[in-house]
Amino acid sequence: MKIGIIGAGNIGGNLTRRLTTLGHEISVANSRGPETLASLAQETGAKAVPVAEAVRDKNLIVITIPEKNIPDLPAGLFDSVGPDVVVIDTGNYYPQQRDGRIEEIENGMPESRWVERQLGRPVIKAFNNIYARHLLERGQPRGAPGRIALPVAGDDPKAKAVVLQLVDELGFDGIDAGGLDESWRQQPGTPVYGTDHDAEGVPRALSEAHRERTPDWRAK
Repeated sequence: MKIGIIGAGNIGGNLTRRLTTLGHEISVANSRGPETLASLAQETGAKAVPVAEAVRDKNLIVITIPEKNIPDLPAGLFDSVGPDVVVIDTGNYYPQQRDGRIEEIENGMPESRWVERQLGRPVIKAFNNIYARHLLERGQPRGAPGRIALPVAGDDPKAKAVVLQLVDELGFDGIDAGGLDESWRQQPGTPVYGTDHDAEGVPRALSEAHRERTPDWRAK
């Protein structure tokens, strides 16, 4: 696939590394400009591009930037992106650690629903609950004992199927975690977050989640 990745931090960088290895054509962008991504491009063979180019003529787009920076993406970024292009949001809301207060999320809106509204574009939530290093190093063949499973939430069954297939390619069991309004079950502070559960453990962890944010994951 032709994949655009906006954000080259821990998750974005490691997705670039893994997906290029799998043979996907990757364009990667960040807020500081393509010249700052020369090292990653040289390492992986990905193409470093401006943000606007990362969404052009792609099959799939990954948004993997801090929540607080979502509103700073260029206005109309997705205006020319076709409706069949899948958009993944990997983001998490860290109010005390990074993002400050986002009122809608504090009032109960799931993080990725908020992102979707900022983008004006449906999204699939995935890759937000795994440590970046584990994403890089712990993928295993299908059927391997203890294979890590990752929840994937979204409203469009076709788009979700594409992401579940991609998760499998990367070496993880994809678990359908329901619609985007259920994606709060995989947010920071929930039982599935950062825990490397297998395909039996992820559904159980999702079912044990409580909607109310714990104090560590709320704005002060």
